[in-house]
Amino acid sequence: MASRDTPPRKRLRVGFLLADGFTLSAFANFVDVLRLAADEADKSRPILCDWEVLSERLETVRSSCGVRVQPDRRLREAGRYDYLVVVGGVMRDEAMLDAEAVGFLQRAAAAGAPLIGLCTGVFILQDAGLLKGYRCCVSWFHHQDFVDRFDSARPVSDQIFVVDRDRLTCSGGHSAAHLAAFLVSRHIGASAAVKSLNIMMIDDPLSGERPQPGPQFAHRPNDALVKRAVLRMQQNIETPLSVDQIAEGLEVGRRTLERRFLGDLGRTPHQVYLDLRLDQVLHKLRSTALPITDIAHCCGFCDAPHLTRTLRRQRGITPADYRRAQSAAA
Repeated sequence: MASRDTPPRKRLRVGFLLADGFTLSAFANFVDVLRLAADEADKSRPILCDWEVLSERLETVRSSCGVRVQPDRRLREAGRYDYLVVVGGVMRDEAMLDAEAVGFLQRAAAAGAPLIGLCTGVFILQDAGLLKGYRCCVSWFHHQDFVDRFDSARPVSDQIFVVDRDRLTCSGGHSAAHLAAFLVSRHIGASAAVKSLNIMMIDDPLSGERPQPGPQFAHRPNDALVKRAVLRMQQNIETPLSVDQIAEGLEVGRRTLERRFLGDLGRTPHQVYLDLRLDQVLHKLRSTALPITDIAHCCGFCDAPHLTRTLRRQRGITPADYRRAQSAAA
């Protein structure tokens, strides 16, 4: 029998790899859930779970806001972890993680270690060939960046996180706290997950299927299915999807989707999609000097006449008239 003084076994061990320019909020939200779940109240003792920041050279890693984090352990001295978490950050052309760290991740994955990508950490995992055959989550804000960089990839950009076997990916921000709470619930218990979030002034844990908060527009959906559909519309402005394609991607029937839109927004999916595209047209007309033909193509219209007819019919003004009015007001 174990002694009364024997410390409890660690139920959750996590290793972090921080990209150069990593997002501090994603890292802090994730690790704070672990910290609060590891002990009673908020005493912060790593009793039930433990975490370390790994790096080959033990040099401080600068976050995107300038705050630096000191790694705890060299990669070659890394212990055994239940999860390895890659925290991404500022998008750039050069590698966000050094070759030693990428090699470490590839070897760990080959040995069966579960990997997590936070924020743009999913780009690092995809670049390293570690998401082949997996569904992955990308923030709506970086959806087009991901599709442009990885031609064959089709990321999930309408959920806060995605769990696909031993790959877990997250859109970043406060979603990182909910993904961490999911792991705490799995390994330590649901009450520990709820306690952690409540101390952080976050409501109860959200499941991965919860829609991401997307860019604001005139119609504010409340229905989760409608929110996810609108996010897909916002991510496909230049080449609009059909309503059937959106419904198929959300695994519902077209009639179901139309009924939910009418019940939530009082408008059909087609009407909402057109409004989104026209809002984007007006934004480009007032904020850029692009020719009207280019704006038409950027917003999913065949040509300038097609855009002009649609805008006049829907908003009572032509692109040229709108641009002149904006110039006069300025």
